[in-house]
Amino acid sequence: MNVLKNNHGSRVALIGTGFVGSSYAFALMNQGIVNDLIMIDVNEDKAKGDVLDLNHGKGFAPNPVHISYGTYEDCHNADLVVICAGANQQPGETRLDLVEKNLKIFKSIVDQVMASGFDGIFLVATNPVDILTYATWKFSGLPKERVIGSGTILDTARFRFSLGEYFNVSPLNVHAYIIGEHGDSELPVYSSSFIGATPIQTLIERNDHFKQEDLDQIFVDVRDAAYKIIKSKGATYYGIAMGLARITKAILTNESTILTVSAYLDGEYGEDNVYIGVPVVIDRNGIREVIELDLSEDEQKLFSESANILKEILAPHFEDVNPES
Repeated sequence: MNVLKNNHGSRVALIGTGFVGSSYAFALMNQGIVNDLIMIDVNEDKAKGDVLDLNHGKGFAPNPVHISYGTYEDCHNADLVVICAGANQQPGETRLDLVEKNLKIFKSIVDQVMASGFDGIFLVATNPVDILTYATWKFSGLPKERVIGSGTILDTARFRFSLGEYFNVSPLNVHAYIIGEHGDSELPVYSSSFIGATPIQTLIERNDHFKQEDLDQIFVDVRDAAYKIIKSKGATYYGIAMGLARITKAILTNESTILTVSAYLDGEYGEDNVYIGVPVVIDRNGIREVIELDLSEDEQKLFSESANILKEILAPHFEDVNPES
């Protein structure tokens, strides 16, 4: 079933026009991804200001985009509702520290969106994204395939960029994934990492210039990148905005492309009843299928630990979540 509402266009409702939301809107306009963009924020003046500012640049965009201020009622015929609203991560604060504040905010947001008659796809960016994507699925009652979190799409992009720098190749030729929680328990999948068609482990074995300890440091830098950026300028937004735009394009153009997002697991990787970052195939109906990488024993152990951390956070809020003992 094609869940997109508009046969001749694409309509996105953006909720939250802060740093991430406004950067996402800017990316959508510059790439000509959508036909109709509705911007919604509790700060009406801020959202209206963004709409006016973006419209002034319309003449420089590749395609005409109708950008307008809206309310939750305008979500009723949206193809995609993207949630960037919520409390921001503060210096020294982990993504999981935001749970209590943002669960309350999300209950109100999702209830109002669903009351409009919305029947499309949710894309969640707010942290902790895995927790809030699960909450959006629960609050909305939509099929799991139509509730997606940004997950580890940015972590994977950071990883590929850093590996490209290290091996002196374009990130486009680096095929590697960060999976797990979008946060401190995420992990690199070196057993399925390639430069072109050559496994990274093979390159290390063949060339003394490349070392595993260098890769380990690359991962630590990737995992902790957000903390460094937040300390420097208060928030991260350009990278995740580009990632959200990439997911949006994959949905609206029915790409069937593989991206690492927060997806619901129902037995995949030996886990269930949790949203967590894994590679999936995305098309116009949302998540078509979860791609199960052939993890090493150590990687599987780390992934299971990451999933359990998320379940332990979810358990006090959702009675059907049972962390592993």
